[in-house]
Amino acid sequence: MDLITRITSHFQDSAQAKLRSIDILAAPIAAAIDVMVGSLRAEGKIMACGNGGSAADAQHFAAELLNRFERERPPLAAVALTTDSSTLTSIGNDYDFSQIFSKQVTGLGRAGDVLLAISTSGGSPNVIAAIDAAHARQVRVVALTGKGGGAMAGKLGPSDVHICVPHTSTARIQEIHLLVLHCLCDGIDHVLLGAKP
Repeated sequence: MDLITRITSHFQDSAQAKLRSIDILAAPIAAAIDVMVGSLRAEGKIMACGNGGSAADAQHFAAELLNRFERERPPLAAVALTTDSSTLTSIGNDYDFSQIFSKQVTGLGRAGDVLLAISTSGGSPNVIAAIDAAHARQVRVVALTGKGGGAMAGKLGPSDVHICVPHTSTARIQEIHLLVLHCLCDGIDHVLLGAKP
């Protein structure tokens, strides 16, 4: 297979995976928007976490809310729990890597906040620990996963929202995660600001 054919195949696979996901993901995305808007309107905040590419997604999402997405608006309260190297390394060194997010959720989370927990496999121990910490602080969880949701799926309560990409390829899941994050940002702006002029 030459490179052009290989590249074309990636584009086609990605597009098909997105189209196959619409009917499964639209309702939980809308539910997550409602949860997040409810928190923001009540002066809560959204905390986001994940590892590797999911850490980048957490930071991307927080930046879109705190700064802006596609429209001018006041900043929205969001923080990525993946960015403070001193906090991450001190927790990892003094305790355990599995606690790098949960300790932050315990310290920063308040009832009415939301945790966006991102894991392509749904099996990241530190993200699962963050979910447990969120529940202990009465923080609702929006879980963004793939591959059936893994162990994270079993940790979610009735007031949480699970957005589980119906795919097994990490690359395809990550591509759809980015689209989901953009849908969340757009939906939040739409509910708060109304339809685009």
